[in-house]
Amino acid sequence: MLGIIGGSGIYEALGFENAHEERVQTPFGDPSAPLEVGELAGTEVAFLPRHGRDHQYDPTNVPYRANLHALKQVGVEHVVATNAVGSLREDLPPRTLVVPDQLFDRTRDRPRSYFGDGLVVHVSMADPYCPHLSERLLDCTGATDADVVDGGTYVCIEGPQFSTTAESEFYRDRGFDVIGMTTVPEAQLAREAELCYTALTGVTDYDVWHDEEEVSLETVLGHAAANEDSMSSILDSFLRSFDGYDCECHDALEDAINTPPEAIDRETREKVSLLLGDY
Repeated sequence: MLGIIGGSGIYEALGFENAHEERVQTPFGDPSAPLEVGELAGTEVAFLPRHGRDHQYDPTNVPYRANLHALKQVGVEHVVATNAVGSLREDLPPRTLVVPDQLFDRTRDRPRSYFGDGLVVHVSMADPYCPHLSERLLDCTGATDADVVDGGTYVCIEGPQFSTTAESEFYRDRGFDVIGMTTVPEAQLAREAELCYTALTGVTDYDVWHDEEEVSLETVLGHAAANEDSMSSILDSFLRSFDGYDCECHDALEDAINTPPEAIDRETREKVSLLLGDY
């Protein structure tokens, strides 16, 4: 099964067959919304609106751990996330799509791990997005006329406020490419859950460094709607051609657990049993 995390507009555009709602409870609370499970061209898909059906969760308070855990509970092994981002480069104008290959974390108030409480796990994040899943996604970009860029660094800020001009210029000086509020901790949690994870991002604005267009909610939403159409076309093609595969992401925890099993208490074991049961 393949998971998609995104906005309701993408879900509606894809038009799944045999769709039904699935309510999932997790040891980390309730996900943002019930999962919408259906099929497209023989591929079983679980869709989750990141911010809730009524966009009631801001980027800080999205229940990221519950969301990824819920997808794993229903059998998802690969996740494609869609994100709205600002551009930090002149040559990445609004309505450009970017499939990033790196991230830089500037968040501060979000639980970013399933582990702790006497259980230490050091998972590798050198390549935060699965390169194999990203490659398969990029193979489908011919389904849209939008410009699609392969690679780039996504700097993730806390939000919900947009950047200051000084912050925006700082990120540009560091050579980052796009800026957003939602790839962290999704990417880290997906790795801890041994899920392949990639992101398809849509540029909605030039952040605040550019004089051409003021960053406002109205501007962002207008470009986001156009991006959703392009993303939906790519995802439709991707789902019609997708076939599951094994990947090193699926064994990410194999050498990452630093606490001896006998030192882990029963309550913690039960809480993470879906994630660490094989180990």
